[in-house]
Amino acid sequence: MVGVRRRDPGAVVNAAVAAVGTHLPALAERAYGIEFRPWQRVYVQTAMITHAIGMLGPYDDVWWWDHLTHMHSSSILGGAVFAISRHRGRDPRPRVVAAVVCLGLAWEIVEYGVHAAGKRFGIEPVLVSYGKRDTVLDLGFDLVGAILVLALGDRVLGDLAAEA
Repeated sequence: MVGVRRRDPGAVVNAAVAAVGTHLPALAERAYGIEFRPWQRVYVQTAMITHAIGMLGPYDDVWWWDHLTHMHSSSILGGAVFAISRHRGRDPRPRVVAAVVCLGLAWEIVEYGVHAAGKRFGIEPVLVSYGKRDTVLDLGFDLVGAILVLALGDRVLGDLAAEA
């Protein structure tokens, strides 16, 4: 609602995507017959909320907000890849890193493209690209999320790996 009142399309789109994203654990449970622990649900939902809130100002005003959201989101992706890899009896390390790096790069390209297209056509872009330094930092914090998953994955995702 705040994004609508501010007439901020970026905030509105990100809030809508975040609202859909909060249902990912339930969708995964139905589709794959797994069961998330309550803290795992909250972890995913918190990532969605921090992205939506970030568009209302923290991305611009809080220096670490973008780093937090990249690390948080990449750890969710990495966690999913980790659990699936373990369930299939495969080494998750290269798969987690590859998935996080590839999707991180794809995200940065989309973010740049959406921002450039918005500027080109004179409309408010729903994603903001802050330049090369920001892109490198984003990818670096994506890797931090992947490393955290690799360090803690068996301890915190063992239940999902067994069920996946």
